[in-house]
Amino acid sequence: MKKLYIVLMTAVIFSLTGCGIFRKYTDTTEIPDNLYGDSELAVQTAGGRSYGDLSWRELFTDPCLQAVIDSALSRNTTLAAAESVAEQAEVMLKSAKLGYLPVISLNPSIYITPDQGYTVPVSGSWGVDGFGSITNRKREAQANAQKAQDNMLAARSSIVAMAARAYYQLQLLDREMEIVTTTEGIWGKVLDTQIALMENGRAYSTSVNQMKASLYNVTLQKLEIANMIKDAEAAICLILRQTPQHIERSAWDAYRMPQSVSVDIPATMLEKRPDVRAAGRNLEAAYYVTNQARSAMLPSLTLSGLVGWGTNGAPISNPADMVYNAIASLAQPIFNQGKLRANLKVSKLQQQVAADAYVQTVISAGNDVNAALRSCELVKEKESIYRQQIVALDDAYSATQTLMSNGKATYIEVLTAQEALLNAQLGEVANIFKGRNGLIDLYVSLGGGVE
Repeated sequence: MKKLYIVLMTAVIFSLTGCGIFRKYTDTTEIPDNLYGDSELAVQTAGGRSYGDLSWRELFTDPCLQAVIDSALSRNTTLAAAESVAEQAEVMLKSAKLGYLPVISLNPSIYITPDQGYTVPVSGSWGVDGFGSITNRKREAQANAQKAQDNMLAARSSIVAMAARAYYQLQLLDREMEIVTTTEGIWGKVLDTQIALMENGRAYSTSVNQMKASLYNVTLQKLEIANMIKDAEAAICLILRQTPQHIERSAWDAYRMPQSVSVDIPATMLEKRPDVRAAGRNLEAAYYVTNQARSAMLPSLTLSGLVGWGTNGAPISNPADMVYNAIASLAQPIFNQGKLRANLKVSKLQQQVAADAYVQTVISAGNDVNAALRSCELVKEKESIYRQQIVALDDAYSATQTLMSNGKATYIEVLTAQEALLNAQLGEVANIFKGRNGLIDLYVSLGGGVE
């Protein structure tokens, strides 16, 4: 009879495993085609390296920038918090793996009666994973641990990008300060020329005052930029978790694009993005939570036992024979106020939410790539135009200044030429700055910055 019971129990367990409770998660989510948008921007390549394959040291070769990023990665509190969450998830995974082991406890007791005695029992219970609850908890914990690791890598990539953007912003302000300072000196000389012409009766005080006003405007720009430089340094210090101080940086012209690396996008490049992987892990964890809800509706098999020594009136120094017992119990939930079915339904709905979030993350990643590519392409198209515009305006300004000295051009023409040249120079460096930011965006959108 006992053997028949065991055989029947084994048959029930294995028959229920066919319902998919033990089945591992496989990704069957449908992802839209053409994630990168226009085909001319998303050129796929069979080989070669894309920006997402580079370590951040390969992309950002400026030693000063590397020092900033190194400090940010070692000191930033956001990244430290993400690393702590990843470590916590690993601890929970180790705990879940121990779920297959029995629970053992020692409960010694001494009782005083006319016949004194004692017991030293060791009790234990073992929940047999015949219906997948322990296995699915372990797999859920494993998916959550991997998700936490991916989130940590995403935080790392974000810190690298944030530090690089802040550093380039500081370099941009330095370059703008150089342009405005040079302009201030040139305009000061023009003003001196105009004052000399006025003293010789060849110009009016109106033109002198107007040029003074323009020069004062440039001086005000210098003061504003100087303050913005301090703000930019403070922003970097905040990333580095340190008090406001001077930030060492290279000259604007020291920047070099990486060589022999294209912006071509391999078809599977989005798989490198940690946020996409984390969304996938979240869906995987939700799948195992649903399996646990299914398991809760099936019987639970527990093996429990007691082993130990005891006395009953005999001296404590003479333990009695070993006593033991073992019990196998099978508990089938029948009625639990509808909670089990409700939990299963909620788990299925949450799994669908996780699936929708995963698809949305992938689509957003594709949009990020598309936007970054467009930004880089636009900067490249504007670059040569700005260069030609500056050459033309510089020639026009020089010619207008010469004509004014000879009395053949008005101060209004000179002021117009001065301001147009200054705006074009500032526009050029702003365009280069956008290009650098576009490259950072492309790098991050392709999964870079995690190494």
